[in-house]
Amino acid sequence: MPWFPEFASAVELARSQTRAAGAADPVAQYFAALNKGDTRLLEDAWPGEVVVYDPRAGEVRGHRQLRRFVSRNLSWLAGLHARTETVACTAAGGRAVVELLAYLDHQGRELAWPVAVVAESPGGSSVVFRTYCSQWPVDERRHLRPPVLEPGHVRPGDVAGRYQDGLAAGDTEAVVGTFAPDGYFRGPFGPRYAHRGTAELRSFFTRCFSAGGGIGLQHCAVTDDGVRCALEYNCVRWGSHDLPPQAGLGVYERGPDGLLAAARVYDDVVPPAGHS
Repeated sequence: MPWFPEFASAVELARSQTRAAGAADPVAQYFAALNKGDTRLLEDAWPGEVVVYDPRAGEVRGHRQLRRFVSRNLSWLAGLHARTETVACTAAGGRAVVELLAYLDHQGRELAWPVAVVAESPGGSSVVFRTYCSQWPVDERRHLRPPVLEPGHVRPGDVAGRYQDGLAAGDTEAVVGTFAPDGYFRGPFGPRYAHRGTAELRSFFTRCFSAGGGIGLQHCAVTDDGVRCALEYNCVRWGSHDLPPQAGLGVYERGPDGLLAAARVYDDVVPPAGHS
């Protein structure tokens, strides 16, 4: 996956929430070493535990597994001429969410692939990364992503919470009403598939809710900096259809009027047949 150069930014955001002012942070040196294939600094940078939850590789735990994971992905990316653009960063409570667009060569054209990275540093010597995306843009397959987190006692507030209520109820007008007039919803397939403005949003959510009701999410973790609210969730229902729990992340960005300027979703959930 193409986000290792951005992990440094994510972790520095997360650790800045918890570390003492002026304390040394070896993250930048650590990831420079990873990108160069030099692993001598691994133990010095993170003497504790390093864990990555990746859509393709699953759970990667410890320095040895991480070296193999990085090596394989760097080789894969080399053939795709990958580059990344940071869309937004959200940091609060010792956790950071970095949203990226990864630009890849895919079947003779440039592909813009949305990827989100959550970085959490539970202590000064350990770090956890959770990555979210759809794999459809790169291999044209949908992959069931088992839950990464357990449901928690968390709920987004204000307009992000109203959006979630409308989504669960299958109430098109309630959901559309949480967006600013020029707000947009971007799904996991990239900018080409965004829906902007009241008319497009109404048409899109009407189709989404045509499978017998709303979309049921278990809320697992919320990272909210006052501008953006990032929700890690497990999707368990689409309309009248129960689904095997599938991990995902949504970012809900508020505009100056308090309504949603954007909603960006990162998952690989397959809707019921005929309702994509």
